[in-house]
Amino acid sequence: MSTVMVVDDSPTLRAMIAEVLSRYGLTVVEACDGVDAKEKIQANCPDLVIMDVVMPRMNGYELCRWVKGEPKSENVPVIMCTTKSEDFDRHWAMRQKADAYITKPFQPTELITKVKELLKQSV
Repeated sequence: MSTVMVVDDSPTLRAMIAEVLSRYGLTVVEACDGVDAKEKIQANCPDLVIMDVVMPRMNGYELCRWVKGEPKSENVPVIMCTTKSEDFDRHWAMRQKADAYITKPFQPTELITKVKELLKQSV
């Protein structure tokens, strides 16, 4: 069973995404911002990370750059999930080595499809 970390400063959105992922048999770990996520990743690296961009203490771009720069987590797929919908935002996320970019609001099927693709398994 794969573990997915959901990083977002909105408890409501974290809960919604966690519920969708859990329905597909995934284990979900939640983090409230980039600093919280970094600590949890260092302790127990997930199989995939879904993160917001705009968060306190450490934003999603910084967290993505850290995840992709750490030997322990450099191969962990990252999905940026954010309200930032400009082409520049998407471009900047890809420059930080994000593997996918989904804008809010999104359809749960869109998220699950991308998670399945990145985990390369049937969930």
